[in-house]
Amino acid sequence: MNEALEPQPGPTLTPDAPVSVVVIAFNDAGHVADAVRSALAQGESVGEVIAVDDASTDGTGAALDALARSEPRVRVIHRGENSGGCGSPRNDGVRAATGRFVMFLDSDDVLPPGAVDALRSAALRHGAPVAAGACVRRELPARRDVPWQPGLYREPAVYDTPDAAPQLVHDTLCVNKLYARTFLTEHAIAFPEGRFTYEDFVFTAQVLAAAPKIAVVPDTVYVWHVRRSAAKQSISLDRKDVANWESRIAAHRTVLRILRDAGHKALAHAAATKFLDHDLRMYVRELHTRGADYRTEWWRLTRDHLAAFEEPELRAARAPARWLARVVLASPAPRDLERLTQLAGRPGRLLPPYARDGDGRPVWSADLPEVPLDGLAGDRDEAGDEDGSGAGEGEPARLPVAIDAEPVVGASRSVLRLRVHDLYGRLAAAGPARIGVELLRRRDDCPGPVRTAALTPAADGSSWTAEVVLDLAPLTALPGARPADPEPWDLMAELTCDDGTTLRASLRAVGPGLRRHVLPSPRQMVLLAQPYATTGGALALRVASGPRSVWRIAARRLHR
Repeated sequence: MNEALEPQPGPTLTPDAPVSVVVIAFNDAGHVADAVRSALAQGESVGEVIAVDDASTDGTGAALDALARSEPRVRVIHRGENSGGCGSPRNDGVRAATGRFVMFLDSDDVLPPGAVDALRSAALRHGAPVAAGACVRRELPARRDVPWQPGLYREPAVYDTPDAAPQLVHDTLCVNKLYARTFLTEHAIAFPEGRFTYEDFVFTAQVLAAAPKIAVVPDTVYVWHVRRSAAKQSISLDRKDVANWESRIAAHRTVLRILRDAGHKALAHAAATKFLDHDLRMYVRELHTRGADYRTEWWRLTRDHLAAFEEPELRAARAPARWLARVVLASPAPRDLERLTQLAGRPGRLLPPYARDGDGRPVWSADLPEVPLDGLAGDRDEAGDEDGSGAGEGEPARLPVAIDAEPVVGASRSVLRLRVHDLYGRLAAAGPARIGVELLRRRDDCPGPVRTAALTPAADGSSWTAEVVLDLAPLTALPGARPADPEPWDLMAELTCDDGTTLRASLRAVGPGLRRHVLPSPRQMVLLAQPYATTGGALALRVASGPRSVWRIAARRLHR
């Protein structure tokens, strides 16, 4: 049951309900001190910080020992042998903890101010052995914050059991939560030992299977640092080897078994659809960047896993995810990779051809008519979206429509040649009239100029075309601009129809213009513009200006 939360005075924060923060580290001497200090900065709510060094070889252990000598709340555990994962050191920390509550913190992340108080206050106020709060993924070095599962943390809530909120299975993290230590020990909840890549999944499933009362707060309680340019990626971000996907599937199977064995059918159902909506789409988006051997093995592993899904679980997933799953199930070998990866994007783009079966219903292709594209024949797609708003991607305003964009960059004038593809008559019925293109600076979403143009229908009615001016010079003069540094800009299109429907979508990069261009600029002498395709196939731009930018790029080339 979700209790209505009226404003209440918080409990007195006294040391009789201390929190033990377990920090795990392996070869992270450059970041671990910041993590520990962020826990200590929480104040008297934190009774101890237990730092577990997983047999580091780079000075991490010495850095932790130095912190412990100056701060009595820090206790250091040195493991004699590296575990290969995150589960074993976290289990060591829980066994050593003495606080009433336990939290987990990775060595390269931080707790924001007030995080522990927000969670502990909610747990004490509602008598909940588990409290959860919002997490942000901070992309570094840009410091761009992306909320994690924002729909779960928009407002305070208390659930008597997780069955009252099956959507909780979408948040598989353990680090944005506080746990009563006795709850963990009484239910024998622990992380898988050794090298288990997605240990959070299994731990969280055990927590939900124990059916605790859960208090949810909207406060940001964890900052997850994502360093994609790091020399060595974190275990979960290193997805280049197909073994990572195999580990994710193994973890998901374990989650389903735990929830089903405990009798939580609704939670298991939600976990299955989450796999389709989130995990499957994420890996399909990257499939075209992998080699042939990876694709073949990935396809085999995925088909084997999806074969165990029931039809209601497939139907409960959003339209793009269930279409992806059905294509994989219907074909014994990888196929249609460009269409699949484009469809897996957010927002998805369904590329032509747009085939129909003998009864006129939309299907994947003429040679795969057994894969229906349900939700495109005029019926509302009832599946909710990822952020919990309840809006399905099959609704007219969120169709996965494909918009091709060919950049034509020139010294005197630059344009985007656009083609909007119809989607089984949906767009034709709405009457596409105009299209606008907006540029957004990736590091802070600063908007650039918006250009619009009227759409011209093709003779056969299958598409509409337009040419939009691409004004690049103003981008390097906007507030916060770094003219000499190549800045990435994302492009978004907004389609306006005669019936009032509007549709926002990214653009699909096409054509020979995806290369660096050096252009004259009256203000900055020279302008560098590089249209390119992102991993998901969307059109993006890198823009820089001035002689200094040319010198930097030339120096990098000489260095290589």
